[in-house]
Amino acid sequence: MKVDAHQHFWRLADREGQWPPPALEAIYRDFGPQDLAPHLQAAGIDATVLVQSMPSVADTHWMLSVAAATPWVRGVVGWVDFKAADAPAQIDALARDPLLKGLRPMLQDLPDDDWIADPACAPAAEAMQRHGLVFDALVLPRQLPALRRFAERHPGLSIVIDHAAKPAIARGEMAPWRADIATLAALPQVHCKLSGLLTEAGDRRDAAALQPYAQALWELFGPGRLLWGSDWPVLRLAADYADWWQLAHALGAQFKPIPQPDDLRALFGGNATRLYRLHPC
Repeated sequence: MKVDAHQHFWRLADREGQWPPPALEAIYRDFGPQDLAPHLQAAGIDATVLVQSMPSVADTHWMLSVAAATPWVRGVVGWVDFKAADAPAQIDALARDPLLKGLRPMLQDLPDDDWIADPACAPAAEAMQRHGLVFDALVLPRQLPALRRFAERHPGLSIVIDHAAKPAIARGEMAPWRADIATLAALPQVHCKLSGLLTEAGDRRDAAALQPYAQALWELFGPGRLLWGSDWPVLRLAADYADWWQLAHALGAQFKPIPQPDDLRALFGGNATRLYRLHPC
């Protein structure tokens, strides 16, 4: 399958006081399957992973209902409060739905960069591991050291770094992002998404600006642990769906060492299918 490993839906009526603000006109409206379907069809994409964008269990239940009614949404990454006393019970309940494939605390929005390294997160992480769920890490570069400590504490928990931890592409900065993400890539259970890069690029939205970061991910995670995602509709702040799909393929064609055809099939679908245990078409 060709898989978009990272996309969102939302209803503004559910998000009062939440992101996005009205100033972001390109994404300040409802987005649902009917909006994404034409883009998937044009790109020949078979399946998607629907990822949370609001810290709400109710929103997770809504996403699961959307996935149940949308054949090409093959998995949902939801949310629970990892430090809640009943977090393991919440995870047990949500995991009864086979469409739940992972969970994502919104770490980038938390004031404590070491939040995820707190041992208080261990019961939730252990519950995720029991159910074979994937931990989606929405982090910024400064939070990578804490994520590494969390990953080292839970070697049996599959982890995927969303949007490559949002490196400072607009400023052309590689350090310390590359060194910190390399320490995570050294852990075999850690994966990374080739997603969200264009919205971090500012005015530098071309292959030349993105190539050093994409190449670093290819070198660090290899063909078996890198997943392509659109981050749509957030992507609309920077480009159209087709633009990022084509640019990602252009970046892949420039990787060193040169990818084999099976490597690119893994990047654009196979790795997501395996990691999230998606059902085939």
